[in-house]
Amino acid sequence: MSVLEIRDLHVTVETDAGTTPILNGIDLTIKTGETHAIMGPNGSGKSTLAYTIAGHPKYTVTQGTITFDGEDVLEMSVDERARAGLFLAMQYPVEIPGVTVTNFLRTAKTALDGEAPSIRAWTKDVKSAMANLRMDPKFAQRNVNEGFSGGEKKRHEILQLEVLKPKFAVLDETDSGLDVDALKIVSEGVNRAKAETNLGVLLITHYTRILRYIRPDYVHVVVAGKIVEEGGPELADRLEDEGYDRFLDPSAPIEA
Repeated sequence: MSVLEIRDLHVTVETDAGTTPILNGIDLTIKTGETHAIMGPNGSGKSTLAYTIAGHPKYTVTQGTITFDGEDVLEMSVDERARAGLFLAMQYPVEIPGVTVTNFLRTAKTALDGEAPSIRAWTKDVKSAMANLRMDPKFAQRNVNEGFSGGEKKRHEILQLEVLKPKFAVLDETDSGLDVDALKIVSEGVNRAKAETNLGVLLITHYTRILRYIRPDYVHVVVAGKIVEEGGPELADRLEDEGYDRFLDPSAPIEA
């Protein structure tokens, strides 16, 4: 079992208005095999948490720790975090012109494992994963995210998840922009990866609809950069009915 532990995490970002605090003391422990849902209104700091775990240089940790099996994640470069087993599915995946999906995936796998996978086994694994995600085989020869629809970009993120086999996956609003059919397919991919590798999942979302397909073990509500309530799947059901109004203080606007 591996453990990702976040303690008293404070994070700022530079804006036109100056240094802006976003996370204000996050405490969270995730073990492999567990699914944690992070929910909250816009601007509450959910995506900041995801990108801080991944090592985005835009965000500055001013206090607190992130450890992975006791190792200091904040001292790791982005590629070291990936090799350790951390994976981020981005809310807005970027285009990489001139790099095909198949080359991108094999290069990433080689970098993670320290050696190139055998062509025959690798090709079989990628084709199988693409078939499970209802992706046209021609997709493998397209440039990464170039001209992809929103649904294709999200399926490609889950394709990476399935073939790269990390220990922990941070899924930043993977459900955004998906219709019902695509949402089911993407969710099946996450559940399949978890069943095959005992993946730990940190699922960030505004809405409960994806939680009908990826059932969380724990739900954490983040408001103004803090976890204000925690519970099991029943908390997500309650949020569906009540929304976030009871957590919000109209006299104290949420930080961006």
